[in-house]
Amino acid sequence: MKTLDTIALLLVIIGAVNWGLIGFFQFDLVAALFGTLTTFSRIVYALVGISGLYAISFFGKDRRRVED
Repeated sequence: MKTLDTIALLLVIIGAVNWGLIGFFQFDLVAALFGTLTTFSRIVYALVGISGLYAISFFGKDRRRVED
C-alpha cells in the first residue's frame, strides 16, 4: 500500500471513530483534544474530509495480487 493510501486510511478511521463517539455518546474527540472549531481542529476536520474523498478512489483500484 502506498504511503498516501495508508495516511488517508488512517485519517478516515479517525473520522469514523470520532463520528461514532458523537453518535453514541455525544462526545466530539477532536473538539475535546484541540478545542471547538479552533484552527487546528478545523485542519483536522478538513484533512479527514479530504481523506474520505481520496478513499473513494480505493473502489477503483485493482485489489488482485500478482503472485510470482
